[in-house]
Amino acid sequence: MDVKIVSIGDIDDKMISQWNAWAAPGGQLVSPYLRFEFTRSVARARGDVRIAVFEDKGEIIGFFPHHAAREGVVRPIGAPMSDYQGIIAAPGQVLDPKAVLVASHGSALVFDNWVGPDPGDDPAVRTRDGSTIVELTDGAEAYFAAQQAEFPSHFRKTARLQRNAERDHGPVRVELGDPDGRLFEALCDWKQAQYRDTGKLDVFGINWVQSVLADLRENEGAGFGGLTAALWFGDRLAAVEFGLAAGGVYHSWFPAYDPGLAKYSPGLLLMQGLFRQLGTRGITRVDLGGGSAQYKKYYRSYEVPLYQGRILSTGLAALGIRSWELAESAARIMPGQLAEIPVRLRRRWAQASAFESGLPPRLASMARALSL
Repeated sequence: MDVKIVSIGDIDDKMISQWNAWAAPGGQLVSPYLRFEFTRSVARARGDVRIAVFEDKGEIIGFFPHHAAREGVVRPIGAPMSDYQGIIAAPGQVLDPKAVLVASHGSALVFDNWVGPDPGDDPAVRTRDGSTIVELTDGAEAYFAAQQAEFPSHFRKTARLQRNAERDHGPVRVELGDPDGRLFEALCDWKQAQYRDTGKLDVFGINWVQSVLADLRENEGAGFGGLTAALWFGDRLAAVEFGLAAGGVYHSWFPAYDPGLAKYSPGLLLMQGLFRQLGTRGITRVDLGGGSAQYKKYYRSYEVPLYQGRILSTGLAALGIRSWELAESAARIMPGQLAEIPVRLRRRWAQASAFESGLPPRLASMARALSL
């Protein structure tokens, strides 16, 4: 097996067709993030996008889109903003990502939402997670009937919240689409305020992120592109979500709501209203992403396993990662929240390094994390 590193311009139409076919084994798309179009959107905003092309006896058997090694670290395309990462390969092919490190001259490959065969006890995997899937193949009504039978108190509560919102503000409705961009602007304002209040990295303030999202928004309603959904209480905008849609799959990505309406749980009401409308767009599966948020258990049909970890070779980047891991292990004997400091700092540094190329913005991000 050979691995060569190419640019986005080296991927021709035949390769694109093969790529997208492999991203949908058996005709069912795994995730919009794994389609070629997502890589192309990121490549339009960043100049460091590369594709590892796996070949066997001159025949292409897989692709791995990623960012060129920065300070020795290779990251999957769009990471950590991409909720699915991995090698797009021909059926039956299990390809070793370590080969990417050799070909790209990196010393560490860091991933946080890897999808693929169960790696078992592979030391590269540090934690395991699951992406929550909502199955709407039989229609929204059948889905909600099943969930309400299992969790009747939760759905009685959300119905009561909607009645309260209608009583106080007017009819509750969900609309799809954002032709003039006003809804996305509201989403950005709410998310950035949330990031400031919590001290989290403001990803909406990063130029390349905005460029990617703008590119995806331009393709809303196409075979691959963004999808904006808005919840209204009468004439008042209550919540907005921007996600990715392709191949019958919708992936929830950036939700936000008016904090002045928090008592009505607008995020849940938007999500439920969205489920009821997605069939008009040919969507039969909704992916709520990874994480263990409590609300997800009420909507989960099943989970797709995801893995977080790193693959290390030799070099300064690998040495730095090992040093952080040793610091985290040593900190476990410290009392209370002190034990969490190395973990929090490492997570913030990794995130800032992935999003920002310059040292000053990374250090500013670290300072904000330490201030909380």
